Amino acid sequence: MDADKLEQLSGFYKRHLLENVLPWWETRFVDREHGGFLVYRDADGTLLSTDKPIWVMGRITWMWSRLYNTVEKKPDWLDIGAHGIDFLLEHGFDTDGRMFFSVTKEGLPLRKRRYLYAETFAAIAFAEYARAVQSEELLERAREIYRLILMYYRTPGLLPPKVIPATRQMRGHGMNMILIVTSQIMRQADPHNREFYDDTINRAIDEIFNFLVKPEKQCLLEAVLANGKILDTPEGRTVLPGHAIETAWFILEEATERGDGALLKEALRILEWSLQKGWDPEFGGILYYVDCDDKPAEPYEHELKLWWVHNEALYATLLAYYLTGEDEWLGWFKKLHDWSFTHFPDTKHGEWFGYLRRDGSVSSPVKGNLWKGPFHLPRSLLNCWQLLERMKGRHA
Repeated sequence: MDADKLEQLSGFYKRHLLENVLPWWETRFVDREHGGFLVYRDADGTLLSTDKPIWVMGRITWMWSRLYNTVEKKPDWLDIGAHGIDFLLEHGFDTDGRMFFSVTKEGLPLRKRRYLYAETFAAIAFAEYARAVQSEELLERAREIYRLILMYYRTPGLLPPKVIPATRQMRGHGMNMILIVTSQIMRQADPHNREFYDDTINRAIDEIFNFLVKPEKQCLLEAVLANGKILDTPEGRTVLPGHAIETAWFILEEATERGDGALLKEALRILEWSLQKGWDPEFGGILYYVDCDDKPAEPYEHELKLWWVHNEALYATLLAYYLTGEDEWLGWFKKLHDWSFTHFPDTKHGEWFGYLRRDGSVSSPVKGNLWKGPFHLPRSLLNCWQLLERMKGRHA
């Protein structure tokens, strides 16, 4: 990629982040009356619900703290981070130390799930904000949440099983994926405990490659039997390309951190398989779910094209190109960039639509809900912009 193109793309991602996506949220999502953030939004920003997903509260708090730490020491960004921390401290935690999944606008608990994702995003929120304000107290709170996550995840019986283990024991991709990036962020904020976080990352990567990566199928599966064998059911054959792509760039960054060329090659292989499995040859874009044997995918939303999948793929392919210089990855990045920015952005109201049909038309106009908030998109834009700046420097 030549210098002019790098300059053009870097400016494009910077403007899309700072002049489109961030202002869209910042002008409407802070709840000054009850705390936290009001994220359920229609296309034009109209409020659709006042309920508050705790995991989205954590994501937002991390995102704006990250912006403060890596882009500019803007007081408004730090204020948003503080707003999120205050709400999480006051309303996010149950008496057992675990977190609620969603609460009312006032912070009264609504749901608590068996999954640990609310806790993982709270851990990185506290860690990133602690970096911003140099608070050992808040960093220790992040460590407490992190240790709790590991205790629940690694202790059999503490979490209700998804499948009755006496009948079928399974192991999954999701928690291994999230533990890698959670540990990477914790390590940045808490470098004195590097070996502790490295151990978690090593365990997660080992489980992914020893059990969930299937070279004979050219895929990373979402779930396998406890012994690593493929379960020949729709669930057992499920590939979620977005998750696999996200895992690939987490491992690419870890390989770069370690200078581990062999690990880098393994991560690139996951990325290549996932793009090839997920890309829709008829309409373009990446499908939400696919079957590793090309049988009908079970989830009813399998044909949707989701914002976050394409956000992760944009950064993953750009990172792969940066690390290898191979034209294959630049080709994927260009194809994803063109498709994504042709279909997802709302040219009338700003921000991105989250849910497209297979043909690229809008399935739902919502900009925020229980699952979609300002996380994947601003993170991807920030990562791409910062990486393009590094590429400019290397090119010069």
